[in-house]
Amino acid sequence: MGLLQDTLEKIEHRSKEYEELCQNRVDLLIKPKGSLGKLEDIVVRLAGIQKTIHPKVEKKAVIVCAGDHGIIEEGVATSKKDITKIQAMNMTRGLTGVCALSKHVGAEVIVVDVGIDNEVKEPVINKKVKYGADNFTKGPAMTRQEAIRAIEAGIDVAIKAIESGVQLLATGEMGIGNTTPSSAIVSVIGGFDPSEVTGVGANLPQEKVKHKADVIRKGIELNQPDPSDGIDILSKVGGLEIGGMAGVMIAGAAYGVPVVVDGFICTASALIATLIEPKVKEYLFASHASLELGASKASEMLGLRTYLDMNMRLGEGTGAVLMFNIIEAATYMNDEMITFEEAGFIVD
Repeated sequence: MGLLQDTLEKIEHRSKEYEELCQNRVDLLIKPKGSLGKLEDIVVRLAGIQKTIHPKVEKKAVIVCAGDHGIIEEGVATSKKDITKIQAMNMTRGLTGVCALSKHVGAEVIVVDVGIDNEVKEPVINKKVKYGADNFTKGPAMTRQEAIRAIEAGIDVAIKAIESGVQLLATGEMGIGNTTPSSAIVSVIGGFDPSEVTGVGANLPQEKVKHKADVIRKGIELNQPDPSDGIDILSKVGGLEIGGMAGVMIAGAAYGVPVVVDGFICTASALIATLIEPKVKEYLFASHASLELGASKASEMLGLRTYLDMNMRLGEGTGAVLMFNIIEAATYMNDEMITFEEAGFIVD
């Protein structure tokens, strides 16, 4: 039995018992009931995930999965694929956006090569499935087995992080052209015409967006991905790094670790993960409302509300790591505030 299947079999629903216990404590904290809003909801969800009324998220990490895309042959991106390798290496040096914000929140950045079309050296973790996804206007982006291997790459890296003591994970990505497969995934799962969910990505000129949507439509019509089969969609029109991030989410659910989802591309990955196993959604926290066209539809489909509205669309995991401090703040609220009873008040 493979790693993916083994991991899926470990996934359980969040503990309703611990959620109720934590909710009871939060309701009795010395404040008006419900007055700390979403912080209260967050800590209750964490309690159900970690099976304790005092959840902790002190050790945090963002797993950035990187991969290239043959679809850029179709003129859907402004940058060359070499940027994927360059930025992956820059991340290991602490020089990119996600690195700056991770330093601020005290999180480790773990960079994984799932499908960079180039040789990349350590400290990038080598989990390369193949040298970039194929151009899905000419056939499937990858085989079904390659899609599974991409997911398993993310699972393996996430398990190692969890075994090292990480209590809160985020997903991030690096891959020139990866808004194109993301739009394709959202189009297939949501039944949208590609024009409804295709945007500028990394500053594609607006006049070229229609062409990008046409490319996606062509790829979907050619490959006919099954909207009910997450692995089939990933293999037909997806990306290797998108599969890797889905694996991180699946591993988090299997091992009781919450995973914060970044913007559009990560949300498309989350749709794949939750299509493979719906219970994964119980372990996910959406972070920010990305400006990328299609992001709001993807979040609605995922059924998770975003917490931040920062006009961001960089990717890398930047919005997700911004959520770390808010999630940790929820645990401090729960731990550091006293209840009315502890304060000596008599509550009728």
